Amino acid sequence: MTTTTISPARQQRPAPQAAPAGEHVFGLPLEHGPLAPATARHAAQPILEAWGLDEDQIYDLLLVISELVTNAVTHALPPVVLYLHATADDTGRVRVHVSDGGPQTAPAGWAASRPDDEHGRGSTIVTALAGHTGTDIDGLIDHWADLTAA
Repeated sequence: MTTTTISPARQQRPAPQAAPAGEHVFGLPLEHGPLAPATARHAAQPILEAWGLDEDQIYDLLLVISELVTNAVTHALPPVVLYLHATADDTGRVRVHVSDGGPQTAPAGWAASRPDDEHGRGSTIVTALAGHTGTDIDGLIDHWADLTAA
């Protein structure tokens, strides 16, 4: 079964091409603000459930989604777009990637007002949960993490 889902909101990038048989793709443009991580989690959870992931896998993926989106809205310019891609091969990999508009000169006003002890753990969490992480630059900046969901 092939699933390609793009939210009805205005898209920042062209819609992905049809996924190969058995693969799943989801995309969601997000508002650039403090509600974006929660919006991303609430939209992703039923998608991940529909893809057949178990509760522990979904928990880990939602945590990675939250951290990557939080970093994007705290440290980068808009647009912010969440993408999820589940492979059809035997690796059972789910890739989470968040595209953003590149670094901003200073954190957004709401982010700058948060206490220092609420910052600085996101990359460590993502690295601990993901098999691979990285950043790609192709117009927008893509921060991604691969998690095993087999």
